[in-house]
Amino acid sequence: MTTNVLFVCSGNSCRSQMAEGWLRTLGGGRFAVKSAGISPQGQNPRAIAVMAESGVDISGQASKELTDLDLQWADLVITVCGEAEETCPLLPPGTRKEHWPLPDPAKASGTNEEILVVFRASRDDIRWRITDLIARLNP
Repeated sequence: MTTNVLFVCSGNSCRSQMAEGWLRTLGGGRFAVKSAGISPQGQNPRAIAVMAESGVDISGQASKELTDLDLQWADLVITVCGEAEETCPLLPPGTRKEHWPLPDPAKASGTNEEILVVFRASRDDIRWRITDLIARLNP
């Protein structure tokens, strides 16, 4: 049986995009996965770049606005930022929810290399969380 997982973030540009890519890649077809944002900002090129470094292509994903249809579709909603956690609409009965309080790599400052270090740390943290999620949902 496939579990429908929806990642929700404020802008659907970095964290939720990376989570969608990791679950699609590591989930072995056991999950249907989407991501959406409260106020979509478009995909962040650095998120695409650091995921590509790990062999995961998220360039074909789209930054989308969260809809009621997304919420109806989801078995599990995972918010990945405080704004999404605070503003996530009421979920349908039976829909599970988790919150992953991930720092926003798009707010990093410094040289391009220093910013990429922050994006890589976020990518690796999300991969660890996805691996844990898969183990919990499919023991």
